[in-house]
Amino acid sequence: MPTNTAYISPDQLCVGLYIQLELGWWEHDFTFSNFKIKDEGQIQALRALRLKRVRYDPSRSDCEPLPLTPVDAPQAPAEPEPPVDPESEARQHRSVQLQALRKRLAEVDRRFLQASQQVKALNQTLRSRPEEAMQQAGVIVGAMVETLLGSPGVVLHSITGKAAEDSYYHALNVTVLALLLGRQLGLDSEDCHVLGLGALLHDIGKMEVPSKVLLKTEPLTRPEQQLLHMHTDFGLKMGHRLMLDDEVLRILHEHHEHCDGSGYPRGLRESGIGRLSKLVAIANQFDNLCNPLDPRQALSPHEALALMFKQQRAHFDEVALKAFIRAMGVYPPGSLVQLDDDRHGMVLGANPAQPMKPTLILYDAKVPKQEALILDLEKEPGVTIARSLRPSQVPREVLEYLSPRQNLSYHIEPTNGRS
Repeated sequence: MPTNTAYISPDQLCVGLYIQLELGWWEHDFTFSNFKIKDEGQIQALRALRLKRVRYDPSRSDCEPLPLTPVDAPQAPAEPEPPVDPESEARQHRSVQLQALRKRLAEVDRRFLQASQQVKALNQTLRSRPEEAMQQAGVIVGAMVETLLGSPGVVLHSITGKAAEDSYYHALNVTVLALLLGRQLGLDSEDCHVLGLGALLHDIGKMEVPSKVLLKTEPLTRPEQQLLHMHTDFGLKMGHRLMLDDEVLRILHEHHEHCDGSGYPRGLRESGIGRLSKLVAIANQFDNLCNPLDPRQALSPHEALALMFKQQRAHFDEVALKAFIRAMGVYPPGSLVQLDDDRHGMVLGANPAQPMKPTLILYDAKVPKQEALILDLEKEPGVTIARSLRPSQVPREVLEYLSPRQNLSYHIEPTNGRS
């Protein structure tokens, strides 16, 4: 613990104190884990967490904590407290945790939907008002880069089906995932901005490909496949007209190139592919595996990572692929899993330091959905995940209880505490 912080009783809280909550992001309803108390409502919410002590930073506070009540002060006779039911108290605590979690996820969903609408507007103005479209792209990417690099950690969330139904979610998905990978590899702000812009625009060449080819769920004919592959050349030409940076142009042209030379359009090998293009290639392939045009062919996040690592490893930069797996976690958010005791769960968040120990929401028919158990496997050494599941492998009542996301989409949330 830093030497400039101290612990106080919840009874000592007052407006102006700078609080540092030692809780996971899903365990409280505040925007950040570190913040300055602004009003009485925040004090009541902090006390409702029922913490025995609260950490605060005197150097960043506007005032001193309230004094403790002297032990020897005359006290009114205390009313006898009713006996505490541990089981009821535990249920209430789980319910509060889940309500806070759902509220936070709903806010992330809202911000994802807002961003996807911005991407939609960008695409609609790309031809008619290219300068305006590029300004919009810069705003979208700039906000993401600020979120990623402006806080000690970020939480990766999966998004509800409603938000992901927008047809522009793929570009946003790839941007979020590519930037997350860039952060994992230690890219600076300038490189992240170039990476994000290239990821956001990587498929603009598909505007020149007929929709009957883009939306076809049956296998493409050879001419159709060749036409689809031309979207990288179309994108490069559009990028030149938009006067994009050379590194962004490379991403538009190279995001389907493979390090073993099996990609397109030029069959480049590892040394000939731009370093940022390699990152977008990984994010793009992951999203395509999880969200194909035919949902019946969709892989779970865990399956997609395993396939890329075990069967497609030669396609990608090895260091970047391993970094991507670390950033995503072995079981990314939104994954359905089965524990070694046969219980079913859905991954809510992953700890990069413990990739096999994510946080789960568990199915239990005896527990109401609104009070579902939230389990941090890092704190449960005797519990392990046996396997990852597809939705088709999970009973309907379990799916309805866990409410997994219909389409896998991601968005990021800053956290000043643990990520």
